[in-house]
Amino acid sequence: MTEHSFIESSNNIRHKIIETAFQCGESSHLGGALSMVDILSVLFGNVLKYDTSNLTSPDRDIFILSKGHCVLGYYAAMNCFGLMSNEVFETFQKDGSHLIAHPIKNLELGIESSNGSLGQGLSFGLGMALGMRLDNRTDRSVYIMMGDGECNEGSVWESAASAAEFNVDNLVAIVDVNGLRNDGVNNTYNGVIDFKNIWRSFGWHVLEVDGHDHAALLSAFNEAESHEKNPSVILAKTIKGRGVSFMEDNNDWHHNRITAKTYEQILEEWGCHD
Repeated sequence: MTEHSFIESSNNIRHKIIETAFQCGESSHLGGALSMVDILSVLFGNVLKYDTSNLTSPDRDIFILSKGHCVLGYYAAMNCFGLMSNEVFETFQKDGSHLIAHPIKNLELGIESSNGSLGQGLSFGLGMALGMRLDNRTDRSVYIMMGDGECNEGSVWESAASAAEFNVDNLVAIVDVNGLRNDGVNNTYNGVIDFKNIWRSFGWHVLEVDGHDHAALLSAFNEAESHEKNPSVILAKTIKGRGVSFMEDNNDWHHNRITAKTYEQILEEWGCHD
C-alpha cells in the first residue's frame, strides 16, 4: 500500500468507528479505539497474512486485541479490509449481536480470542506462537495489540519473561502508548522508570515509533518480522482520541456516548456536510 492508501484506510476506519458508535446508541471506548487506527491500518493493510475468503486458513497470521475494550477500532479495521461484512459490523452492541463491547472468540468471524480482563493477550499469544514453532510454521507470526495502561498488570511481565526465555521470535507485541488510562494519566513509566528499558531488560527487541506515522510503522513491522532469536515489541506513541479535535488527549472520551449533537459536530469538523 502507498502512503495515500494508508491515509485513506485510516480515515475510513475512523469514520466507521464514529458512525457505528453513534448508531449503536451505547457508550463505547472511543479514545483508545481512535488512537490505534493508524497502527491497524498498516498492520491489516501491509503486514498480516490472511485470506478474506477463508478466515480460518492454517496459513494465516494471528492478531490478538489485548486491550479488548477498544474493540470497535478492531472491528472497524476488519470491516475496512474485508474480513467482516457490513451486515455483521453494523450489529455492534445491538441485541442478539456477536459483537459486544469486548471481543468474544469466533473464528468464523475472524476473532481469534476473547478478552475481558486486561493483561491476558500477551500470554495467550505466546502460547499460540509457541504452538506454531512446534509445528515448524516459521512462516506464521502472532501480533498482540496492547495498551500502555495494561502494562501495569503483572501477567504482562510474566509472559514477557517467558517469551524471551523461549526465544519466541515469531511474536510481536505492539503497545499503544497514548499515555492515558481509565483513571487518568499513566505515570507508571514516566520519570525514573524508562518503558523501553523495561522491555529490553526482559530480553525483547525494542522499537520506538510515532504511532501515527505510516511509513515509520511499516518499517518497524518489517524490522520486527525479520528479527531473529528474541521477540519484538513496538512502542507506538499515539494520541488518545486521534482524529477528532475535542477527543484528542481528553480522557472524558475514554468511554462515552456520541449524541446526535456530538455526531453532527464531528461531521462538520471532518467536512462531511460540504
